[in-house]
Amino acid sequence: MKRVTLIFAAITCFVAVSMAQEEIPSARPGIQYGKAIDEAGAINVKELERRFDLDSVYTGKIEGEVVEVCKKKGCFIRVKREGEGSPILVRFKDYGFFMPQDIVGKIVVLEGQAKVKEVSVAQQQHFAEDAGKNAEEIAKITEPKMDINIIADGVVVVK
Repeated sequence: MKRVTLIFAAITCFVAVSMAQEEIPSARPGIQYGKAIDEAGAINVKELERRFDLDSVYTGKIEGEVVEVCKKKGCFIRVKREGEGSPILVRFKDYGFFMPQDIVGKIVVLEGQAKVKEVSVAQQQHFAEDAGKNAEEIAKITEPKMDINIIADGVVVVK
């Protein structure tokens, strides 16, 4: 009986995860993820970086191009920085929603809170693994770094 219950629980979890992945709509202009938002009043990534010269936290809307998405289940994206610098990590409030794999290359507006904070080696390695990096690339991550992190409440695809 214990074995049957365990097998049933495993199948149920597998089906739930499979169904959740299928429910993520394809990234097309106007598609919303998480909290419903519009693009009015969004600042670009360059302006966001300028605002950190004045304050350590920004709450509002940010527009940017998605250059990476978590390969496992869409649990984070990265948006392109102007000029030099690694892309900015965007996670989703309480893991309440996920992004489709076809969002890379799309322009999005996201609403949430951005902060400059230290990202530990373990966190960087975890995100690298989720992004599909190989063991050699992950092993090269040996130092914590200060970077912009965004927790988004909602995302809308603009183009």
